[in-house]
Amino acid sequence: MKTNAEEVRYNERGLVPTIVQDAQTREVLTLAYMNAESLRRTLESGETWFWSRSREELWHKGETSGHTQRVVGLRADCDLDALVALVEPAGPACHTGARTCFHHEMEGAAHVGSEATGGAESPRLGETLERLYAVVESRRGEMPEGSYTAYLFEKGLDKILKKVGEEAAETIIAAKNGDNNSLAAEVSDLLYHLVVLLVERGLRLEEVGRELERRSAPRSAE
Repeated sequence: MKTNAEEVRYNERGLVPTIVQDAQTREVLTLAYMNAESLRRTLESGETWFWSRSREELWHKGETSGHTQRVVGLRADCDLDALVALVEPAGPACHTGARTCFHHEMEGAAHVGSEATGGAESPRLGETLERLYAVVESRRGEMPEGSYTAYLFEKGLDKILKKVGEEAAETIIAAKNGDNNSLAAEVSDLLYHLVVLLVERGLRLEEVGRELERRSAPRSAE
C-alpha cells in the first residue's frame, strides 16, 4: 500500500520515530526522529536527515563523519505514526563507532530468543554469504551513488585490501578482549570485506567451497 509524506502522523512535538535498518542484513542500526522538514530532505536527497531533540536542530547523518546512510526504502506503519528507513550505511551508525546503536545486551535475556523461537534454526552461513555475494556483485555492476560497497569498488583493489587488513586486525583485538558479541560483529565485518575482495577479483564462492572440500576430504593412507 502506497502512502505519501503528507499522511504521516506526527506526535505533539511534530516528530515521528524512525527506525533505521540495514537494507542488506535487516539489522536495526538506530532509532531517531524526523519532523516534516527532515522527512522532506530525506526524500529529496536520498540520505537520512533527522531532528535532534537535544540540540533542537536538523542533522544530516554523516555530514561530519562521512558515515552517511543511503536510503533505499522508506515505510510507514499501519497507523502512519512510525517509519522504517532501509539504508545502505557508509560506516558505523552509532556515535561511539559501533556498527549499530543497539550493542548493549540486556542481562538475563540470553535465553529469551531460543525459548521464543521454539528452537528455530538460524539462517545458514553459506546461504547468507551467497545472498551477500549477490548483493555486492549487483553493487559493482550498478555502482549506485552513496553506496559504501560501490565506494570500495571505485577506490580499487588497494583500498579493499587495506580494509580487509583493518578488519582482520580488529577481529584479532575482539578475540583477545574475550567478548563474543564484539567478535561476531568484527568477524561479520571481515567476511563482508572478504566478499567484496572476491567479487573484485572475480572469484566465486563455489571455487572457495571446492578448495575447502578438497582440504577436508579424507586422505588415503600412504
